[in-house]
Amino acid sequence: MYSLLSVFCGINKKKGVFLIRKITMKTIWILVLVVFYNGISLNGVATNVPARPPFVSIGALLSFNSTIGKVAKVAIQAAVDDVNSDPSILGGTKLRITMSADKSGFLGIIEALKFMETDTVAIVGPQSSVTAHAISFVANELQIPLLSYSSTDPTLSSPQFPFFVMTARNDLYQMAAIAEIVDYYGWKEVIAIYGDDDYGRNGIAALGDKLAERRCKISFKAPLTPAATREEITDLLVKVASTESRILVVHTFSSWGPVVFSVAQYLGMMGPGYVWITTNWLSTLVETDSPLPAGTLDDIQGVLTLRMYTPDSELKRKFVSRWSTLSSGTTAYGSNPMGLSTYGLYAYDTVWLLAHAINAFFDQGGNVSFSNDSRLAALRGGSLHLDALNIFNGGNLLRQNILQVNMTGVTGKVKFNPDGNLIHPAYDIINVIGNGIRRIGYWSNYSGLSVVPPETLYSRPPNRSSSSQKLHGVIWPGQTAQKPRGWVYPENGRHLRIAVPSRVSYCEFVSQVPGTDKFAGYCIDVFTAAINLLPYAVPYKLIPYGDGVTNPSCTELVRLITAGVYDAAIGDIAIITNRTKMVDFTQPYIESGLVVVAPVKKRNSSAWAFLQPFTGQMWAVTALFFIIVGAVVWILEHRLNDDFRGPPRRQLITILWFSFSTWFFAHRENTISTLGRFVLFIWLFVVLIINSSYTASLTSILTVQQIFSPIKGIESIISSKDPIGYQQGSFARDYLVNELGIHESRLVSLKMPEDYAKALKDGPHRGGVAAVVDERAYIELFLSTRCEFSIVGQQFTKNGWGFAFPRDSPLAVDLSTAILKLSENGDLQRIHDKWLMRSACSLQGTKLEVDRLDLKSFWGLYLMCGIACLFALFINVLQMVRQFSQYNSLELASSGRSSTPAHLQTFLSFADEKEQEVKSRSKRRRLEMASNRNETMDSYSSKRQDIESPPDESPHASNDA
Repeated sequence: MYSLLSVFCGINKKKGVFLIRKITMKTIWILVLVVFYNGISLNGVATNVPARPPFVSIGALLSFNSTIGKVAKVAIQAAVDDVNSDPSILGGTKLRITMSADKSGFLGIIEALKFMETDTVAIVGPQSSVTAHAISFVANELQIPLLSYSSTDPTLSSPQFPFFVMTARNDLYQMAAIAEIVDYYGWKEVIAIYGDDDYGRNGIAALGDKLAERRCKISFKAPLTPAATREEITDLLVKVASTESRILVVHTFSSWGPVVFSVAQYLGMMGPGYVWITTNWLSTLVETDSPLPAGTLDDIQGVLTLRMYTPDSELKRKFVSRWSTLSSGTTAYGSNPMGLSTYGLYAYDTVWLLAHAINAFFDQGGNVSFSNDSRLAALRGGSLHLDALNIFNGGNLLRQNILQVNMTGVTGKVKFNPDGNLIHPAYDIINVIGNGIRRIGYWSNYSGLSVVPPETLYSRPPNRSSSSQKLHGVIWPGQTAQKPRGWVYPENGRHLRIAVPSRVSYCEFVSQVPGTDKFAGYCIDVFTAAINLLPYAVPYKLIPYGDGVTNPSCTELVRLITAGVYDAAIGDIAIITNRTKMVDFTQPYIESGLVVVAPVKKRNSSAWAFLQPFTGQMWAVTALFFIIVGAVVWILEHRLNDDFRGPPRRQLITILWFSFSTWFFAHRENTISTLGRFVLFIWLFVVLIINSSYTASLTSILTVQQIFSPIKGIESIISSKDPIGYQQGSFARDYLVNELGIHESRLVSLKMPEDYAKALKDGPHRGGVAAVVDERAYIELFLSTRCEFSIVGQQFTKNGWGFAFPRDSPLAVDLSTAILKLSENGDLQRIHDKWLMRSACSLQGTKLEVDRLDLKSFWGLYLMCGIACLFALFINVLQMVRQFSQYNSLELASSGRSSTPAHLQTFLSFADEKEQEVKSRSKRRRLEMASNRNETMDSYSSKRQDIESPPDESPHASNDA
């Protein structure tokens, strides 16, 4: 500070000191502030913050006669006036705007280059995305930011164009909204009608990507030239009408968009069954040119359109209230006053956005200066005068400030995300009804479809679940509230090419009628019955697949559907995993799955059939527990119950009789002890279960004819080395090799049912097979006339047969519904009985050898019984030990025997005695001991009295004394 003042006053250090002493501190600060405010260096050099210029030139490119341009012109001028009237925005600097017409094609590029010849720091526009693509390369070179409120081509936001700033919603989000609407209503295919330029093509490409994310697609693209005539539009819509999809997305301009709907109305394409969805050009037209002519309104009834969402705010309401004044003298259609569209709101905010960025640019020391482009110097002197184009030196700094703006405008929060797009993209979803429009919901990139404003959802966690996606009801074209199906087979459409396997075996399922192009069989009848239930006609042609000599591979047939050779396939096509990855199947119309069939023999009942219900191990354990339980009950009852006492031989017989008689619940001995009754209760429960199981199994053995086979199921053939048969062309071969690990050398291909029978009869040792693996549907038909074979083991796969269609085919869904109806009304069973019911050999009353009851099925019962026995014995021993210590302690003491063998011998004798006798004897012994104790005490008392009394004296002496 001291040196600064010294230089400024032009005095030496000594004089400076003297001067500082004279000048007050207040005067010093005033001088310093004046110096820095005016940007004056005391050394004669400019400071880091240059003086702001009085004006800053900006340009605007817009189509004055377009729907968007008319509104944008008024909004931009209003924004410039508002900024210039507020000195706090630019600190006294004014915006000077020059507007130029955004002409189409080459002329639009020329207009943009004219701006860049002047000292223009930024351009609001261009309005057209096609022009924006061209001049963005020039803007990159000259570093002049372009801020467009209407060029919303998704490719413009790429890093390729760093100086292009999209100040409205990117069409990428608009296409995401349309894709979610299509998916919300369950449609899978749409038709895209669009302008054949960069804007139209790039927008539809984004739509295709968003649809693909939801397993939907654009089935037909219908491009129109930007200058399409009514005749060209008519020819195109005639082609569209011949396609299957009835969901049409129109992405074009408001200039010829209404002509599309006029032609569609003329062709009858605005009636029931059609769905029309437009991008926001239609909502812009309705808002700007309202009210539309009656004819135009009639043409767009039931159409869904989008509109960039702007939240309600005080700023927006004030601007809307000013609009009639701002737009006075400007008309839209005819003499109608011009309405305010969302593009007008975004154009207004674009100028404010630029003003805030320029203010930040000046605050950071930015200077409006231009320099020659050295790469254009070589063109100096040419007739094009390209050397007049100058580089804006502060362009990069201004661009950075534009992307860092954070303000609130009439469109809501204005802030850019790292991708260069505005935050919180959202759209209104609008339904054109009657004389106006009705909002049926909202779409936002945060929460998807909803019926509440998006800003109310930003404070909640994002929820994109299907249950949270909601829209209000829609009035569709044709004045119907019922959701259109979205597709149809037109009368002039091509026939479906449906492939049918040419089978050489099991022709009951499907076969070609000899000498004709017709097919017959169970599968054909099911398909015909289902197709007749559809509410619309389906033209189709059945085409045989296969050589008629061998059974074709259905997996290869399914692959040909994905390749586009066939439109569908019907027949005995099993629904397996690798096929579902290629096509969509209908609801299964017959249950199936792989089973094992093998030769079986009848087993006749023998004299020892009563032993068959249990295995040997089961018999042994059961008999052992009978003896154990009998012994335990004997131990518990022996000291209390006379029925369990007596000579050893009688007691052994009692144990065996009591235990085995419980099998028939015929035991006559009563149990007295609580523990004995507890054990007997548990044992009788075990016996009841075992007895019931034995009875049921024995009844089955004696009453049902038994058959047996050495093959027990799929486990048996996996563990063996014997050959295995399979049907030619069946997926069973791949399953056995890839899933079960069976070597290919063991597999034998069989074609006809007769080949099955011969191979099974010959067996593995005579060139045949041990078993055949095939689908249950075939095997049941095979076994209907061959009782010497049977299915062994369990079905080891679970699947069914269905009709195959391309992925996401709506016909697959409708046919599935029809098949369910056939099942519910009984027609499916009647078709089954017609083709597959056989009565020559019935398997009823015959069953494979049943598995004998094993210990593993009952070990829980035996464990419970064993624990109960051990518990009762433990309690009983404790009771005896306590009694033994109480009642026999005196006896041991009187006998004088205290050795361990003596104790053990006494305890065993005690355990063998009846408890009542022990108690009586102990009681007598206590009485005897008490009597002896009294006698001893009396004797002791007498002796003591004799000792204590004096010698005998005469009575007289005593008296004398």
